[in-house]
Amino acid sequence: MISGPLKQEADLRLVATEYLSLDGVFEEPGRWSGPFFNDEAGQFKWDELQASDALLLGRRTYEGFASAWPTMTGTGEFGEKMNSMPKYVVSSTLDKLEWAGSKLLKGDVADEVRKLKSQPGQDLLLSGSAQLFNALMKENLIDLYRFMLHPILLGDGKRLFADGNDRKTLDLTETKRFAAGIVILEYVPAKS
Repeated sequence: MISGPLKQEADLRLVATEYLSLDGVFEEPGRWSGPFFNDEAGQFKWDELQASDALLLGRRTYEGFASAWPTMTGTGEFGEKMNSMPKYVVSSTLDKLEWAGSKLLKGDVADEVRKLKSQPGQDLLLSGSAQLFNALMKENLIDLYRFMLHPILLGDGKRLFADGNDRKTLDLTETKRFAAGIVILEYVPAKS
């Protein structure tokens, strides 16, 4: 069971939160998002983390986070929460997870995520992890899509949305604009 204070009595939500360039690149946001990240964006990410009980990560994102967060200095309460909260990792190649609080999800990923979602609690936060993002989107398991759209065109890099996904309609539920030009776009799956 996901630990932490309960926000609601209902099942938890799977929230996919992604940094994106204007041309849809999500890869390595640490290389291009920095000039746009200010106190406003920092507060937004803090609020997002506070509304979450656990992280859901694919292997590559997990490896990046696990190599950075435990040794990163000056992260304060944000870093403490990142390092102490449960982390569910989807990988077919990893056998052992070193980052404290990490648990490997084995078997059918969609079924494992459904089990996590059936528990009460706050949000389950999916970050990065494009392959996992696309697999869960295909299974209609993402409850909220949260995009931090950055005012930059990168020209190349890995795109978040994979070719071959089925057509999907989303309803825009929230927008926010930060002074540095980041626009937050939140969508939910459209009702059929």
